[in-house]
Amino acid sequence: MNKRLTFLLLALTVIFSMILSACAPAVTAAPTEVVTEAPTVVPATEAPTTVPPTTAPTAAPTAVPPKCDKLADAPAAPAAGALGASDNPIVITFVPSGDTGKITKAGTAIADCLSQMTGLSFKMEVGTTFAASIEAMGAEKAQVSFLNTFSVLLAEQKYGIIPALVAIRKYATNDLDPDKALGGQPQPFYKGQFIANAASGVKSFADLKGKTFCFVDPNSTSGYIVPRIILAANGINPDTDFKATQNAGSHNNVAVAVYKGDCDAGVTYINVLTDTSANLAATYPDIATKVSVFADTDRIPNDGMQFIKTLDPKLQAVIVEGMLAMAADPGGKAVLKSLYNYDAFQQVKPDFYNDFAAVLKKAGVDPATLVK
Repeated sequence: MNKRLTFLLLALTVIFSMILSACAPAVTAAPTEVVTEAPTVVPATEAPTTVPPTTAPTAAPTAVPPKCDKLADAPAAPAAGALGASDNPIVITFVPSGDTGKITKAGTAIADCLSQMTGLSFKMEVGTTFAASIEAMGAEKAQVSFLNTFSVLLAEQKYGIIPALVAIRKYATNDLDPDKALGGQPQPFYKGQFIANAASGVKSFADLKGKTFCFVDPNSTSGYIVPRIILAANGINPDTDFKATQNAGSHNNVAVAVYKGDCDAGVTYINVLTDTSANLAATYPDIATKVSVFADTDRIPNDGMQFIKTLDPKLQAVIVEGMLAMAADPGGKAVLKSLYNYDAFQQVKPDFYNDFAAVLKKAGVDPATLVK
C-alpha cells in the first residue's frame, strides 16, 4: 500500500476533473421507464374445457415466478396525487452497469412485485449513465435507487441519500486473488480485475504504456475510481501513458471490447468473464481464454439499495420489507440474480460506507471535494 500511496498524487487532478464532469445531469437520452400500478382484482372466470394431448410435448423449463403476497403491514391505499398512488408512482432508478435490457426486465419484475406486496404504484427507470441516476435522486425524480458503491458515496455527500440495504453475493474470484479461498461464500464485498487481450502482450502494469485501455464509467468504483488509484500507484498515468482510453459504459462492454481487440486492456469486476449473470460465454464461448487477468484490486464494499432522505420512513420500511421478502423467495431470488447478480440483502445503518470513504480519502480521493 505504501508503494501505491507514493504515486497517488500523479492521478488526483485528472480524477477530480473527470468525475466532476461526469456528475453533471445526463441529457443524451431519456431513461427506460416502466410504470407498475397496484394490481386490480379481476373476478375469476370458469376455465375452458380442454382435451389433454395424447403425448406430452417437450417444453423448455420455465422460471419460477416471484412470490409477491401482500405484506401484513402494507400501508393504506394512497389518495390520488399522493406518492405511491397510480398518478404519482414511487420511482426506482437503476444504474446501467450491465446489460440494460436485462436490468430493465428485472427492474420491471421488482416494481411489479413491490406493487403487489405493498398496494403502492412503482415506476422503474434505468439511468442513461451512473451520474444520471445520482441526479434523479438529487432532484427527487426518483425516491429509491440501486447505485454502485462510488455513486452512493457521491450521492451521500451531494444529496444526503440513505443506504438501506447492501447486496450479499457469493464471492467471485480468480486465480490471482489472495482471497480466493472465500470463493462461493456470501460476502458484502467484491473486487475489480485488470484484464488484457491475450494477443496484446500485456501481462503486467508496466506493459500498459502505449496501449489502449477501457474503463467502465467515471462513477464506477471497480471500473474507474479504484483502478485509477492502483494504476498511479504502479507508475502508470492513466491520462498520458495510454495510447487511447475510452469509457465503455458497462463491465460487460469492457470485457467484450478487450475480447474483440478494440482495447488492449481494461478493468471490470471479478469475474465478469465467467459470471453467470453477465453470461458473456453464451455469445463469446472462448472469452475466458482470449482474455486474461493480470491484476486485482483491494476489497470494495458491495452496492445495494438507497432512499432519498425525504422519503417517509414508513414507506422506506415497507420497501425494505418487500425487498427482503423477495430475496428469501426462490422466484424473487432469480429476479435479483438477473439484476446485478444479487444473492441476498443485508440491512445496514446509514454510515455503512463511511469506512470505505475514509480509505479513499486517505488515498487522496475525497468524495466531498468532488461534488458541487
